[in-house]
Amino acid sequence: MTKPVTRTDIAFPFRPDRRGRTAHATHGEHVHDLIEQLLFTSPGERVMRPDFGCGLLDLVFAPTSPELISTLELSVQASLQRWLGDLIDVEALDVVSEDNVVRVYLSYAIRADGARRDDVFEGRATA
Repeated sequence: MTKPVTRTDIAFPFRPDRRGRTAHATHGEHVHDLIEQLLFTSPGERVMRPDFGCGLLDLVFAPTSPELISTLELSVQASLQRWLGDLIDVEALDVVSEDNVVRVYLSYAIRADGARRDDVFEGRATA
């Protein structure tokens, strides 16, 4: 008799758990972590993947306008589809920039189990 395979994902950021071993995350938490990495990585930041990322943190100090926000939302949507399209289906996306903070309100479904999530990702200026 074969045992069902249990999925194990490494937590982000990488850290030890309370036993001193590598911390793990559920699949839903792992997908959340992947989205966060994509959103707050600037293109050119990753050596072997120079086109990975969204550049959201560049918006923190930029003067915002409805046109810029709309363009950024399309860019984020395209990045999510390109890099995580096999893991999630984006249902709603809203980008808000105010007071040196960028917030992304994202509703999505995880393809593996159909679970729906509403998450808020927040990036702050670090100057």
